[in-house]
Amino acid sequence: MFPSALDRVRAAYRRISETGRPEIWISLRPQAELEAEARALDARRPGDPGDPDGGAAAGPGGETSGRTADATSGDAALPLAGRLLAVKGNIDVAGLPTTAGCPSYGYLPDRDAPVVARLKAAGALVLGTTNMDQFATGLVGTRSPYGAVRNAHAPERISGGSSSGSAVAVALGIADLALGTDTAGSGRVPAALNGIVGLKPSRGLLPTDGVVPACASLDCVSVFARTLPEARLALALAAGPAGSAAPRRAPGPWRVAVPPLAQLGPLDRGWAAAYRAAAARLAAAGARLAAVDLTAFTEAAALLYEGAFVAERYTAVGAFVDRGGPGLDPVVAGIIGRARDIPAHRLFADQARLAALRATALAALGDADALLLPTTPDHPTLAEVAADPLGVNARLGRFTNSTNLFDLAAVAVPAGEPHGRPFGVMLIGPAGTDDRLAAIAGLLPPPSRLAVVGAHLTGQPLNPQLLALGGRLLRTTATAPVYRLYALRTEPAKPGLVHVGAGGAAIETEIWELPPAGLGELAGALPRPMTIGRVTLADATTVPGFLCEPSALDDALDITSYGGWRAYLNR
Repeated sequence: MFPSALDRVRAAYRRISETGRPEIWISLRPQAELEAEARALDARRPGDPGDPDGGAAAGPGGETSGRTADATSGDAALPLAGRLLAVKGNIDVAGLPTTAGCPSYGYLPDRDAPVVARLKAAGALVLGTTNMDQFATGLVGTRSPYGAVRNAHAPERISGGSSSGSAVAVALGIADLALGTDTAGSGRVPAALNGIVGLKPSRGLLPTDGVVPACASLDCVSVFARTLPEARLALALAAGPAGSAAPRRAPGPWRVAVPPLAQLGPLDRGWAAAYRAAAARLAAAGARLAAVDLTAFTEAAALLYEGAFVAERYTAVGAFVDRGGPGLDPVVAGIIGRARDIPAHRLFADQARLAALRATALAALGDADALLLPTTPDHPTLAEVAADPLGVNARLGRFTNSTNLFDLAAVAVPAGEPHGRPFGVMLIGPAGTDDRLAAIAGLLPPPSRLAVVGAHLTGQPLNPQLLALGGRLLRTTATAPVYRLYALRTEPAKPGLVHVGAGGAAIETEIWELPPAGLGELAGALPRPMTIGRVTLADATTVPGFLCEPSALDDALDITSYGGWRAYLNR
């Protein structure tokens, strides 16, 4: 039994309440309005979609008690039936203000942008419009009068931008899919920093009608999802009749260009090793790795903001910025305002320089199918961005800025969690090779880790679920002393782990390794009140793990003093 759209909507709004992240949204639609749309959608779906009055709660956070809902569930006419969609605030959604991150700029569109309309026609339900770096000018996610969007996993760090709210809504399990835009990396940087997938399609594959431009000649609509298959499905549907580009040659062995580490410059702690590991996984999967000179790519990246191309941002919204409307972010206003005075001769000189760099870059790639790069060089804190907003932003675009200037396609995917924080890599290739890049990226996802404290422990009744999904036990450890453990009244018997901070204790924990698809399947089959969230371990690292909704504790027994589920069972 597939979860009903109504169940998914209710689960999404519960998740919104649990996470307490109002800065994600510019306009969040009323729950009752979305529930009415969900009921209508359920009535169109074949078969029994589930109990419309409660039933088995299922949603983007992975709460479902029946059959796993994957990216292809639903009927052919509604391939996204009940999927929750978040839309960046510079993309038109009928009836919601399009503000591009500036309230005084806002207008009320009477129709959806084509990309939104196509996903809605496929069964997606729009939750609302999301926060962003104002006028899509920034890679940090902090340049907004609606507030800085905090990272999904490390709230003291940036979410990345400009598609900040869209990425965090997906990473926190509120939305299944989200639309962003990508001119300098806005569809990839926040994906990497929040541990999700970001597709930056070939320019022109997705229409930009109904999108407030940043640099109209470079802009792309981007797609966020938690898994690569979901992202590819949404991209294909948003592309409409154009579809997605097919590989131009038979698959494999793929040729992947990998620059020497010295050319990447400084990277965050543990990221160089994670990057090498990603390259090694590609090689182990049969890809042929070849060295490449990255110089032309990094030199072109600097041109996007430091050269004359930034003048196109003034063309888009410069007149509005000059009027000095309320709510303008001072950093954004400064970047766009300064672009007004760039002389025309400098633009022509930079165009000639870019053409030469592009020729050099493509020659360096040769017959490679893709270029493998870290998505970002590091993950700044909010304080670091506040202290040096321009410098940090420029650093974040080191690997992403050149992609649209060179008319290339890209896909960003998670590639590990050094020191407990997401790390991501990109595969970049010629325009029209979107499917090829996704096929290569499909070789990359590392195994996922999962913290287990109860019925999934070794020897317990639900442990066979992990084994059937290809799981293996890595080690036994304990949580940080910030949790309490409760015996729930469920069948089979299981505990609930709840984060309480002060007054908590360390709880025995097993760390399991699962294939990425396995973790997604497990999350999709979890019955309430169980959820999967971030669990802090004794060594201060965090991993996904089983948690429990606090509402389930009313009649539960506090067993924290036993230090773990097995000790309680053996009491």
